[in-house]
Formats: sequence, C-alpha cells, structure tokens
Amino acid sequence: MESLFSKAILLKLIKFGIVGFSGMIVDFGITILCKEKLRIQKYVSNAIGFTVAASTNWLLNRIWTFASNNPQILSEYLRFLGVSVIGLGINTLILWMLTDKVKLNFYLSKVGAIGITTIWNFLANNYFTFA
Repeated sequence: MESLFSKAILLKLIKFGIVGFSGMIVDFGITILCKEKLRIQKYVSNAIGFTVAASTNWLLNRIWTFASNNPQILSEYLRFLGVSVIGLGINTLILWMLTDKVKLNFYLSKVGAIGITTIWNFLANNYFTFA
C-alpha cells in the first residue's frame, strides 16, 4: 500500500485532478444543457451531468491516471460507478445544503460540491477501484 504522501500518490492526484477538471467541463456542460435548455429539474440535471462525467472520467482514469490493466473491465467500471454514486450522494447533499439552506448560487455551490466530492472519489478509486 502506498503512503498517503508518496510521490506516486501525488502524481496520481495531479492526474486525477486534470481528468476531474475535464469531467467538470463535461458535468457543467451537460447540467447546463439539461437545466437551462431542456428545463429538467435542477437536481436531476445535476445527476445526469455527474453520471456522464463519471463515465468519461472512468475511461481517462483507467488509461492515464491509474494505468489499469485489469482484464475485468466491467467489474472495474461498476466499482467506479459505485464510488461515483456515493460521490453523487455527497455532491447532491452538499449542493442542496449550499443552495437551499445557505442560499448560495447554484453553480457556485456546484463548484464547492465538486471540490469536496473529488477528495472522496480520489481516495475511494485509488484504494478500491484501481487498487
């Protein structure tokens, strides 16, 4: 098991962050499309954006961040999606608290929710999905 502060973990975290940033663009794009153009309810739009981004992130993380050679691709993908669903729950809870309770702007709240969810996603994927 790698040390939480090793160079290898730091490099993976940086790569994970880059992949995550690309996923954030996908997430926001799909969320805005669904919420603003298609008039889908904001939390459903958020879930759709998050799910599409999670799928693209799995592929990029499998290839680049974690360099996975696991031949059980479906199993790995399902573990990644399981981690992502938990992340979606964390993301939605934080989004709800910040928008409905604290009364922050939806998209500003979404940035905060993504930041916190990223920590969960990295640790769970590093030590579970791609371990």
